[in-house]
Amino acid sequence: MIHKTAALFGASLFALASPAFADDGHGHEEGTDTLAQGSPASVTAAPLPTISFGKWGFDPGYLATDVKPGDDFNAYANKRWIDANPLPAEFSRIGAFVLLGEKSTADVKALMDELAAKDPASLSGDERRILDTYRSFLDTEAIERAGLAPARPYLDRIFAATTLDQLAMLWAEPGFASPVSAGVTIDAKQPDRQIASVGFGGLGLPDRDYYLDTTEKGRAIQARYKAYLAFLLGEAGYADPAAAAEAVYAFEDGIARGIAWDRAVRRNRDLTYNLLTAEELNAIAGKVPVAAMMWKIGIAKSPGFLVSLMPLSDAAVAKNRLDPATRAKTGSGLPGMFALLGETAPATLQAWMVKEFLSSNAAVLPRRFDDARFAFYGKTLTGTPEQRPRWKRAIGETESLIGELVGKEYVARYFPPENKAAMDELVANLRRSLGQSIDEIRWMSPATKAEAHAKLASFDPKIGYRPNLETYEGLAISPGNPLANRMAAAAWAQADNVAKLGAPVDRTEWGMLPQTVNAYYNPVKNEIVFPAGILQQPFFALSNDIAVNYGAIGGVIGHEIGHGFDDQGSKSDASGALRNWWTDADRAAFDKLGDRLVAQYNAFCPLDEGKTCVNGRLTLGENIGDVGGLSMAWRAYKLATKGKEVPVIDGLTGDQRFFLAWAQVWRSTQREENYRNRLRTDSHSPEEYRVNGVVRNLDEWYEAFGVKPGDKLYLPPEERVRIW
Repeated sequence: MIHKTAALFGASLFALASPAFADDGHGHEEGTDTLAQGSPASVTAAPLPTISFGKWGFDPGYLATDVKPGDDFNAYANKRWIDANPLPAEFSRIGAFVLLGEKSTADVKALMDELAAKDPASLSGDERRILDTYRSFLDTEAIERAGLAPARPYLDRIFAATTLDQLAMLWAEPGFASPVSAGVTIDAKQPDRQIASVGFGGLGLPDRDYYLDTTEKGRAIQARYKAYLAFLLGEAGYADPAAAAEAVYAFEDGIARGIAWDRAVRRNRDLTYNLLTAEELNAIAGKVPVAAMMWKIGIAKSPGFLVSLMPLSDAAVAKNRLDPATRAKTGSGLPGMFALLGETAPATLQAWMVKEFLSSNAAVLPRRFDDARFAFYGKTLTGTPEQRPRWKRAIGETESLIGELVGKEYVARYFPPENKAAMDELVANLRRSLGQSIDEIRWMSPATKAEAHAKLASFDPKIGYRPNLETYEGLAISPGNPLANRMAAAAWAQADNVAKLGAPVDRTEWGMLPQTVNAYYNPVKNEIVFPAGILQQPFFALSNDIAVNYGAIGGVIGHEIGHGFDDQGSKSDASGALRNWWTDADRAAFDKLGDRLVAQYNAFCPLDEGKTCVNGRLTLGENIGDVGGLSMAWRAYKLATKGKEVPVIDGLTGDQRFFLAWAQVWRSTQREENYRNRLRTDSHSPEEYRVNGVVRNLDEWYEAFGVKPGDKLYLPPEERVRIW
C-alpha cells in the first residue's frame, strides 16, 4: 500500500503504458527501439521498422511532397514513413519515440548476454541479482510447473482475513493491493520536508469514465472485464465466480460513480492539496482502522497527512472559480472511499483483493493467467494482437525491480561524457531564451516577472543519470521464484519509502532510470531530468545539424522547462513550494491564454466523424509545455547560431530543418482501440497534434514554410497563442 516515489514527479514528456493495463503488470509497454539494427542477434524476433536519419539528422526522402506543410505538417514530415511501416503485432502504437525505447531494451539485452557469458564464479553480487531476476521471469516452464503454489500462501492470507479490520491490516502490507494507499512524499507547500500522504484507487478499468460509458463499445468492454474477473475468481476457487465478479464490479462502479474525480479536474493542485492532522484523518475514516494501518506501515508519527481528494467546500469552489459543470465532475474523495469500505461486505473486499493479486501478478503465474490478462488489457483495451516477446518483458521486469543496478551497467557502456557536455550547453541556451521571453512579455507585471526569473534561476537540470545510483541493499533475489522477487521488491520499496519520513529531502534522487526514454519536470524540487536513454536519435546526436538538435532535444528541454510555467507547475515558486507568486491580474491574463489553447485542442476530433475529441483541459499542461517549449527552443537556436552562417541543406533552410526535427520526434501510428483509450486517459495530446497543434501557433513556422490564409492549419495572428 505504498506510493512509489517514482510516480510522484510532475509532468513527463511522453506517456508510457499505464500499470493498470501493461502487459506484465509493471508498466513496461514502451519496450523500445531498434532504430537501425533490429533485435539483438541472439534473439529471434520479427524485424521492427527502422528510421533513417540521413546525413544531418532528418532524411528528406521521407517528405511527402504531395502534402502542403500548411495543410498538415505532421503528414508532410511523417506520412511516407507511416505508410511504409504498418504496426508490428506486438505494439498498440509505434513511432520514433517508441523505437528509441526498443533500442534501449535491445541495449539492455546485450548487457544481459554479456553477464550470461561470464564464468558464474566471477559474477559480482549485483550482477548475479540482475541475472537471477531476468532468468526467473524468463523461465516459463518453471512457472508453469509451479502452478499456483507460489501464490497460494498470499491468497490464503486474503481468505483468512474475514473482517474489515483484518483486511485493513493486509492493506498495510507490501505486495497486497489496497483500495487505500499511503506512503511518504515531499510536502508541496513545505518542500524541505517529507510527510505522509494518503490516497485511494480501486478501479480495475483505466478510468472512471469506463464505468459510466453507456455506448455499445462501453458496454462491451464492461462485459469483457466482468468475464475476466470471473475467470480470475474461478481460478481462485470461488464456487460462483460470476456472482463474485458482479459484486467486485459493483464495488468498483461505486468508486467510479460517487467517489473518484474526473482526470482533468484532478490536475488542479489547489484542489488536491489537503493537509490533515492524525485526528482529522481518523475522523473521516469511519469503520476503517486507519490509525492502526498507519502504525503498521510506519508513518503514524508524521506531522500531518496529505490527502489528494476531499469533498469540495463552497469556499473552495468560489476561490477556484469552478463552474457547476466542473464541480459535478468531483466525487466524495477519501471520506467517500472510507464510507464505501465500511458499507461493503468483507467477502466482496476479499474477492477484490484476490482478483487484484492474481491480475497484477499474472505475468509470473501460469500462462493461462498471463494470456487472460493480455486478452483484456492488451487486445480489448488497446487493440494489440500479440503479447510482447517474453525476453523484452523480462527486461522490463528486471528494470521494475532493480532498475538502477541495470542502469549502472547501461550508462557505463552507452552514455559518452561528451553527450552530457553538449546537453549542458543546450540547457544553458534554453534558460537564456526563456529569460529573454519573460522580459518581453507585455501582459506580465514587473513583480511577477521578478518571481519568474527567480524560479528560472533556481531550476536544477539533471542529465544522464544520478551520481549515487541505488544499490538495493538488503533486497534478496530468489532464483527461480519471480513472484517471491516481486514481493521482496515491494517490501524493500516500502521500507525505503517509509525511511524518508523525518529525513532531509534527497535532491539527488531521480524518478526515472538512466535507460528510460523520457524526461520529466518535478515541481517540488523545481528540477528538469533527462535520462541517458533519451539523448540519442531522433532527439540528439553530436553529428546532427544544429537546427535538428535544437528542434528535437531543444524542444524537449523547453517542454520540461515549460512545465515549470504551465497551468499547474506555475503554482510552485522558486523553492518548489506550492504558493501563488502571481498578481491577480497577471494570473487572470495567463489563464485566459490557457483557455484559448484549451479551445484549440478541443476542436481536434479524430474519431467517430468528429464526435470523439481531444480533451483540451486534461492536456493543457502538456500543450503549454509543447507550445512554450518549442518557442523557447527556437529562440535558443537563434542564440546558438547568432553571427554564424546557417547553410541550406538538401534544399531545406535551417529554420525548416528545425521544425522538421520537432515533427520527426512525434512520428507515430497507433491502433484505434489504443487511440480511444488515450483520448480518455492520457494527459498528452495525440502525436499528430503535438506537431500540428504546436506549429500553427508559432509565427516562425509560417515564415519558414510560407503558410498562408487558406491553408488548413492557418490561424490568423490574433488567434495564435504564445505564452512563453
